[in-house]
Amino acid sequence: MSPAAATGLCVIGIVGLFILDRDPQPRPAGALWVPVIWLLIAGSRPVSAWLQAGPMTDSASQHNIESDPINLVLFSLLLAAGSCVLTVRRQRVGILLQENWPIILFFSYCALSVLWSDYPGAASRKLTRSLGDLMMIIIVVTDHEPAAALRRLLARTGFVLIPLSILLIKYYPDLGRSYSNSWELMYKGVTDHKNTLGMVCLVLGLGFWWRLLEDLVSKGEPNRIRHLLADGAILAMVGWLFWIANSLTSLSCFLMASVVIAITKLFAWGRKAWVLHVLVVALVSLSLFALFFDSGGNLVESLGRDASLTGRTAIWRQVAGMARNPLIGTGFESFWLGRRLQKMWSDNIGATLNEAHNGYLEVYLNLGWCGVMLLVIVIITGYRNSVIRLRRDSHIGSLKLAYFVAGVIYCFTEAGFRMLSPMWIFFLLATARVPRPSSPNVLHRQKQAAPRHNCKHEYGGAI
Repeated sequence: MSPAAATGLCVIGIVGLFILDRDPQPRPAGALWVPVIWLLIAGSRPVSAWLQAGPMTDSASQHNIESDPINLVLFSLLLAAGSCVLTVRRQRVGILLQENWPIILFFSYCALSVLWSDYPGAASRKLTRSLGDLMMIIIVVTDHEPAAALRRLLARTGFVLIPLSILLIKYYPDLGRSYSNSWELMYKGVTDHKNTLGMVCLVLGLGFWWRLLEDLVSKGEPNRIRHLLADGAILAMVGWLFWIANSLTSLSCFLMASVVIAITKLFAWGRKAWVLHVLVVALVSLSLFALFFDSGGNLVESLGRDASLTGRTAIWRQVAGMARNPLIGTGFESFWLGRRLQKMWSDNIGATLNEAHNGYLEVYLNLGWCGVMLLVIVIITGYRNSVIRLRRDSHIGSLKLAYFVAGVIYCFTEAGFRMLSPMWIFFLLATARVPRPSSPNVLHRQKQAAPRHNCKHEYGGAI
């Protein structure tokens, strides 16, 4: 099949997925398109990278994108639009911010750390973009139908990114494939690296697995069959992309988090507090043992990886000794800039490193032990929020807990706590505490929406 014909079929397929998933009620606000566009960019490549001539290189979309005028204008427009939305919803936003003081405290420290960065201009631009991640989450959870908004957010991004990744890999190899430093063929789809493609499949795959199970248990819904077809098609594509991308971290996190969704959604005993604690501790402990305490590396090697985690352990030792100030770090997103970046590149010829491949170590390098402690507070309170939400409402709570577990484990070997990372965006969504709406109109809509799914949750309820 020619690339042109394949492109036409792909476009028809994407339109067909949107038609299958159509659902007139409940309908989120039109402002949802702002976080949709933001996530489409975060889950692929910067716009300037798509517009460049010739095959795209990894470094083109990873470095100095904040200063590119095309990206600057686009993100400025999205941030301006998001600010307008939040201004209109300022009452709900104010309550939300008060309820999530750990997240606000963490971002406030990030802003403060710009003061001691060696590159305050670059750090300020990165901070603005990072605040955009938080803004997009607030837009979703302050929607008048937040659960429906989340469902549409997953659909609008997944129906585009997943099919297009397959199209580029199979019919546009200059765009969808590349070679690693060891000349190993990598399949990256719409992203800039195979591991990034795996992360996108992880985040969106969990969302569509959650949607599929919800449609399975909602036997009274009139559009159930159409939704099942759309969700099943995307999950099948995600499975193929996992297989061809060979991103072990993302696949492992997806499997473990999928178990969390299935147990907590399908079984009442799975929502008991002690079961949740045992389940989460077991998954996190198993991952920690396999990665850091299995001296022989048997578990990791049985999955097709070496004991050095594809060179990650050497990187960890190298960057840990370059921390300028262990207490406060180098400043927000400032470690991988200037002299330190050049040293890493000169010491690792051919490897254009720009992350530590460990989310916790990444926070330590940029924000020091102070930043790590604030992140720990976010994690602890976020886990509590996820468990409380799950015990009140298995519909949204199961997905929040799954994203929490996936984020915590994913960052053991990848830098997931970074701006414009889909993992970071959905981890924030999972840890945020959203108060239940008090408006009579919102409560009335929830009561009308709940019977559609023949279960105890409120479909339009708070996330």
